Amino acid sequence: MRKAKIERKTKETSIKLEVNLDGKGNYKIDTGIPFFDHMLSLLSKHALIDLNIKASGDIEVDMHHEVEDVGISLGKALNKALWKKEGIRRYGAFFVPMDESLCLACVDISGRGYLVFNAEVKKKIGSGFNLELAEEFFKALAYNAGITLHINIIYGKNLHHIIESVFKTVGHVLGEAIQIDKRIKGVLSTKGRL
Repeated sequence: MRKAKIERKTKETSIKLEVNLDGKGNYKIDTGIPFFDHMLSLLSKHALIDLNIKASGDIEVDMHHEVEDVGISLGKALNKALWKKEGIRRYGAFFVPMDESLCLACVDISGRGYLVFNAEVKKKIGSGFNLELAEEFFKALAYNAGITLHINIIYGKNLHHIIESVFKTVGHVLGEAIQIDKRIKGVLSTKGRL
């Protein structure tokens, strides 16, 4: 089983996270940010990875610290659980509609952390969870997991629907890319390593 546990403690946050890449999409998530919990649950379910997260932080100041630190922790856990990355499909691409919104995400489990986040819609509205926080989460995840992640919000109007389509889409591409393909010996690279 490809599993990992990460604990991260700073003056701003405390994160305990467990991931099982060979799971069934089971999750137990408590960040103290209900909307973020919902989005992480969607990511877990659509990637078919088991995810257990207990996080707390200075959300009375701003959600940014905790959201970013959960992204860092999840990225490190994915990297650790993937270990040598042998036999994985490596790539994934998926479109997900959510009512009027549509998102495309693509991933390369390359060993190189990089994020492209294209959003032509309004990123921030009032207070609460928004696209800027989602982007910070995925940036932290991509860099710490060592993956190249492209997220393209094709269109949408309702911010909840847009963010939900993003988390579902990323779940699907991760789930696809981490799958073991028995035809692949070693890693899917002419270099011989990722």
